[in-house]
Amino acid sequence: MTLWRLSKKTSSVSRPTSATLVIMDPVPYSVFLAPGFLLFEALQLVAAEKLLGVKQIEAGHLDRDNNPGAKIAAFWVIGILAEAAWALSLLPNDVTRLHAGCILLVSLFGLSARNGCPLKWVLVILTVESACRMGLMVAMLGAAWRAL
Repeated sequence: MTLWRLSKKTSSVSRPTSATLVIMDPVPYSVFLAPGFLLFEALQLVAAEKLLGVKQIEAGHLDRDNNPGAKIAAFWVIGILAEAAWALSLLPNDVTRLHAGCILLVSLFGLSARNGCPLKWVLVILTVESACRMGLMVAMLGAAWRAL
């Protein structure tokens, strides 16, 4: 994709020269899968609230043996792995590199924080982690849209 710059002297569009021609990477179309991953993040929050919600915590039912069914667990794992693979595939592009890298970093920090905390804090960490990832996806969509 080439961009034309305005000339500072005449305020008109100038012919590209070697100094004014800017070449950018094209926006990968896979960035527009973000709404599907936003939906997955929302479903993940609903499932976490159901399994580890405030009502469960208040009732004192804090056990790590309360597992979801096999189909739900499989969907959850496939979604997490697909989101990570999607973010990794966006790293080589200039437009999406920063957001995709931050999505991966938030996921890694969230995973390490959830593994080392008491069970009643897992829902809080998961909520903050999902909110950060969702915000980064929306920002990445905006950046990609502006770069088209």
